[in-house]
Amino acid sequence: DKLGDQLFMPTHHYQKDEVAQFADIMGDSLELARICKENTKAKYFVFNGVHFMAETADILTHDNQNIYLPDLSAGCSMADMANIDQALYGYEVLTQRLGDNILPLTYVNSTAAIKKFVGENGGSCVTSGNADSVIEWALDQDKRILFLPDQHLGRNTAYKLGIKLDEMAVWDPIQKVLDYDGNEDDIRIILWKGHCSVHEKFYPIHIEQARKKDPDVNIIVHPECQFDIVQMADYAGSTKYIIDKIKNAPKGSNWVIGTEMNLVNRLKATYTDITINSLN
Repeated sequence: DKLGDQLFMPTHHYQKDEVAQFADIMGDSLELARICKENTKAKYFVFNGVHFMAETADILTHDNQNIYLPDLSAGCSMADMANIDQALYGYEVLTQRLGDNILPLTYVNSTAAIKKFVGENGGSCVTSGNADSVIEWALDQDKRILFLPDQHLGRNTAYKLGIKLDEMAVWDPIQKVLDYDGNEDDIRIILWKGHCSVHEKFYPIHIEQARKKDPDVNIIVHPECQFDIVQMADYAGSTKYIIDKIKNAPKGSNWVIGTEMNLVNRLKATYTDITINSLN
């Protein structure tokens, strides 16, 4: 109340209700950072999210504006799976092995240092909403792609664009090995061995059980889920895509959602004229 418009509190969709109740706006990570950029009245932004999200907002806002993260140790396990030293080493090894035509792309769920590395090497940042168009743009450069740090988003998007699974390799930054059995000349996408700890918790058995319970159920998942899950689901898309799909769902329809539980529970409480459950 004391600060008025000078204080702005963007809050990520995955936050618990006890935090969400204080939000000035709810949204996805990059969406919130862009909203912060447009807000010229606020001097103080309390970003209720994880480290890379606040970092992105700090990059986009003006120098006279300050971003505060309530818990500096709030991290994203996926972003933590690719640090800059690992990226520089991996890029150097892969370039020596496969040639200097590797174009790096990074999911926005990554550190500022990784984003800088990607930009300096001609690449781009990707969201789950624009992954199709950015990867398509990268493929048009006639270069191999190194996709950090989420292998599942990279694999699911590339497959949808017509890249075969046997044209994808996986770089393991811990073991420092390239996991690929075929002819290396055939590699079109190198996937960084990283994942989202939330979205890896969904398995084929969960989809099988949901369909057994109701053959007409609509199953919608995030593309950070494993390949088999995305293939078995009826729909796959970004958080915004999931929210919009539920918002526009026919009354009385039955939905099972494969994404973060706080968001699923909030959708369930909001759209009471349809049936909503978590996939796990």
